[in-house]
Amino acid sequence: MKYVCKVCGYVYDPAAGDPDNGVPPGTPFEKVPDTWVCPACGVPKSEFEPAS
Repeated sequence: MKYVCKVCGYVYDPAAGDPDNGVPPGTPFEKVPDTWVCPACGVPKSEFEPAS
């Protein structure tokens, strides 16, 4: 499932991950470290919600 940043609209896609920030492709959002922040606007993981 994809997750979207409530602040800027960035979409976290588990298939792509965020390798530039230490999250390999194939990582489900639940397994992304709590210290990870939105690569677009810098807000914490807690500001993301499931994409509809």
